[in-house]
Amino acid sequence: MATFAAARRASNPTSTQDSKILPGLFAGLDEDSRLSVLHVGPTCSDTLDFFAEFRSRLYIVDVFTELPLHIPEDEPADFERQWRDILQLPTDTRFNLCLFWDLFNFLSAEALAALMTVLEPQLHEEARGHAFSVHNPRHSLQNCLYGIRDAQTLSTRARHHTPPGYAPLSQRQLSEALGCMDIERSVLLADSRLELSLRAKKTQN
Repeated sequence: MATFAAARRASNPTSTQDSKILPGLFAGLDEDSRLSVLHVGPTCSDTLDFFAEFRSRLYIVDVFTELPLHIPEDEPADFERQWRDILQLPTDTRFNLCLFWDLFNFLSAEALAALMTVLEPQLHEEARGHAFSVHNPRHSLQNCLYGIRDAQTLSTRARHHTPPGYAPLSQRQLSEALGCMDIERSVLLADSRLELSLRAKKTQN
């Protein structure tokens, strides 16, 4: 049974696209699998219906409504404090899966690095992630919302409003800012987007 926090549903018309990343994320899961999922945007009925098939707990925070992160000029860049205030994560939760969607395209390297620092102690040691970036940082924004139709298929919807601060990082900048997670696999899509599979870094004993 899925539970939800801070949920806001997107209800505009939907289309679908095949995913080469999702099958790897959900391989080996069945209806008895326990999942703790962090979802960082407005969700939709497709995604809720999909996770209802598992023994899952969804923690949903529409981070996009908080953009851009604002740091007063006369104060140090305390992005970590801002992320803790925005996310308000339950301290006893360890996430198996983080659905970042295209959030990374709207964050500076410093803001992204701070986000991952805040998330690190709350990631399961085998945590996985899904995200979109762009092959070329000069590529124009694909302004859509994402969901999961099934384990092989994404749903997409047009955004009603464009989030501020679109400034995608280069692949090198992105890899460095991810900190506690590695890009395990990337798939180049026809419109120059990259669909990414992420995995928590192994800790050194």
